[in-house]
Amino acid sequence: MKAIILAAGKGERMGTETENKPKCMIKYKGKAIIDYILEAFYSCGIDDIIIVNGYKNNILEKYLENKNVNFITNNNYNNTNMVYSLFCAEAQMTDDLIVSYSDIIYKKNVLNSLINNESEFVVTIDKNWLDLWNLRMDDPLLDAETMKINDNGNIIELGKKPLSYQDIQGQYIGLFKISSSVLEKVRVFYHSLDKSNQYDGNNFNNMYMTTFIQLIIDRLLPIKADLIEGGWLEFDTKLDLASYNSYSL
Repeated sequence: MKAIILAAGKGERMGTETENKPKCMIKYKGKAIIDYILEAFYSCGIDDIIIVNGYKNNILEKYLENKNVNFITNNNYNNTNMVYSLFCAEAQMTDDLIVSYSDIIYKKNVLNSLINNESEFVVTIDKNWLDLWNLRMDDPLLDAETMKINDNGNIIELGKKPLSYQDIQGQYIGLFKISSSVLEKVRVFYHSLDKSNQYDGNNFNNMYMTTFIQLIIDRLLPIKADLIEGGWLEFDTKLDLASYNSYSL
């Protein structure tokens, strides 16, 4: 099994925290976010790890020079988004694949649950998301996205603007697994998309990952929700850092 960590962007909402380093090197309780992520993978027996970097890539590579990781650079990180970064590593998509954002940390049991899920395409979903959002902001509904899951445990909608809390059965955390049995289908599907189209208001190169996942659900294959109950943190803004000071995973 392989892992791809998406760490190309600057993290604009972190302000001065990312002036001299990539977002994944921001420290939480004295340790860089990327170190938490790597420790989770190593503890689950995954050591074939690719990091797709971009912003301040030389600083990240220097920081991790003694770690067992490989790097692929998205040189167009300023003009692209997560999906584009993922497919910068397309040549490495040769085994069961875990994909992780680089601005989240999660417990070993969260990652293990995903690894042990035998579905072909599976996405980690936090049922207890509201506890975390209440800690971070006054009105979670303004920030949260839709997540609708059918009776078979398959995701039918994600990433949209919710009208009410009834539209949110959980929250996508930025962690998913694609089985090697469907990787080729996913790759072919990505390249078949019309590059001149708009995707949820963004051009092809700036497509959100949730948009791409929704397209796969609608047009290619079912995607299973791997349900968790907390055990992770997202670092989106400087306010998150302050909110988590007294929080323990």
